[in-house]
Amino acid sequence: MTEAIPPETPAVPHKRRKRYSGKNPRRFEEKYKERDPRRYADTVAKVIASGKTPAGTHRPIMVVEILEALAPEPGDIAVDCTLGHGGHSQEIIARIRPGGVLLGLDADPIELPKTEARLRALGFGTGTFIAKRSNFAGIAQVLAAHGFAGADIVLADLGVSSMQIDDPARGFSVKLDGPLDMRMNSLRGQPASALLEKISAAALAALLDENADEPYASTLAAALAGEKFRRTTELAAAIRAALPTVKTDAATLSVRRVFQALRIAVNDEFSALDTLLRQLPACTNPGARIAILTFHSGEDRRVKKSFDAGLRAGIYSAVSDGVIRARAAEQHSNPRSAPAKLRWARRAKN
Repeated sequence: MTEAIPPETPAVPHKRRKRYSGKNPRRFEEKYKERDPRRYADTVAKVIASGKTPAGTHRPIMVVEILEALAPEPGDIAVDCTLGHGGHSQEIIARIRPGGVLLGLDADPIELPKTEARLRALGFGTGTFIAKRSNFAGIAQVLAAHGFAGADIVLADLGVSSMQIDDPARGFSVKLDGPLDMRMNSLRGQPASALLEKISAAALAALLDENADEPYASTLAAALAGEKFRRTTELAAAIRAALPTVKTDAATLSVRRVFQALRIAVNDEFSALDTLLRQLPACTNPGARIAILTFHSGEDRRVKKSFDAGLRAGIYSAVSDGVIRARAAEQHSNPRSAPAKLRWARRAKN
């Protein structure tokens, strides 16, 4: 009798372990070791020590100064109008427990879930931390929707997060090639490429002047308005070509200012800030503390004017005496903190 031969077990295909793809990988997602801090903690430490921000992260600015201005206490209701990577919120939540709640607002549908997961992993449950996808112009509606009559703490960091700047797919970078988009929320509005294609030279000149104090606004507007730019590098090259007699460093500053002006316009940032400042008196409790970080003179002017008007009207009992800037050590370790200006205000208690 012939013994039956069992069928062979199918071979399991060998899977190679995913590896870091070297010094010059093509895809941004694979380019930086520090995007995986659990595996490459030493790389993260080296990047920070060199005065740079690890790719895919954001280093909160003026944490000590902001905490001093906001003076968070247990039981406070706090609103972080620009949650970002959650660095400021993490420090505030730790100080308002027990009994306190922080509402973290962010319009970015890509980064908000990541930050919420990060803060949840730190032990901040839904009873302490609520994440909400919203532009900060909707602060009144968000507070009301969650049953809060007002906030004791309001923080707004108006800078673009490092996660957005560093990812070329978002279109914010002046160095890395990507689609010319610049929207905080890619599900709404028009990209920067569409704005440039439709706008007139006169309107673009006014936009560059108002949003970026660009000294070559008229020259650049004549060269850029109505043109089709699909990539960030195309626009950057066109800006430099329009300024042939301008020195390289000065032309680089113009590239940055044009990108800033377009980003502000695409996201309607000044209008949102004006709405926030107008709503703050009605959205804050007596004695509330407010802190706002700005990165452009147009933003700072609006904050200063609003706070000073509120002080004269008796809405605020005190406002910061001038702007507060990052200390020299912080500016050295985190160059992105250099242009930041902090102003604070305190609601009157009556």
